[in-house]
Amino acid sequence: MVDLTALLADLAAESEQLDALVAALPPEAWDRPTPAPGWSVAHQIAHLAWTDHVAHLAATDTDAFYASITSAPDPSRLVDDGAEQFLAPPGDLLARWRAGRAALAGALAAVPPGGKLPWYGTSMSATSMATARIMETWAHGEDVADALGVTRTPTGRLRHIAYLGFRTLGHSFAAHGRAVPTTPVRVELTAPDGDTWALGPADAADRVTGPALDFCLLVTQRRHRADLALVATGPTADAWLDVAQAFAGPPGAGRAPGAGREAGAPA
Repeated sequence: MVDLTALLADLAAESEQLDALVAALPPEAWDRPTPAPGWSVAHQIAHLAWTDHVAHLAATDTDAFYASITSAPDPSRLVDDGAEQFLAPPGDLLARWRAGRAALAGALAAVPPGGKLPWYGTSMSATSMATARIMETWAHGEDVADALGVTRTPTGRLRHIAYLGFRTLGHSFAAHGRAVPTTPVRVELTAPDGDTWALGPADAADRVTGPALDFCLLVTQRRHRADLALVATGPTADAWLDVAQAFAGPPGAGRAPGAGREAGAPA
């Protein structure tokens, strides 16, 4: 069983790593463009602050969570409008993000065992929500790092993202309007410390192997598969690498081959 306390500790550590990356930035650096079209460094942090806010609503006030959706002027722009809504001068934005993520951690810790939280098109447990927040914080942190021309050292917290990426195999196909495969896939990843993380049945003929970092970059759509050292064996595994996404909702645009750090080239 996944330990929620340990998950929340890893979420805090992931957030603090990104916090340290942006806290000392001069104001003009917050306007630097990131690989997400139209989004600056400030947009990335505002998005995390907004998502923490709505996740907190999901954990504490279901009616308010649903109202935030039904009252949206354009539901298709919910994410972009949320980021715009939470934009503020760097100091204020940083304080808002810090307060919001602390409030969310407290709310998730208080969810009764077995409790389910509403989310966009689904519901999830507190542990699943914490895992999703780790994934989002890391992925948007990667966008910020790209914008700043920084290479971050991968940590063992990637295991949460790798697990989520594996668990969302079926959703990845469905989100792209494709039939969900019934063929099992084995995933074997080399962790940052050299260990192997294995997911899926050991006797599966279809396999994905490679560095855990590369798998996480793929399933969060931060790199194109052509730029990663992942090896797919079998038709289902190969097709999966074209559609993989660890996040809920419609399919993302992904990145073009070679588009890893274009927006973050040092000025």
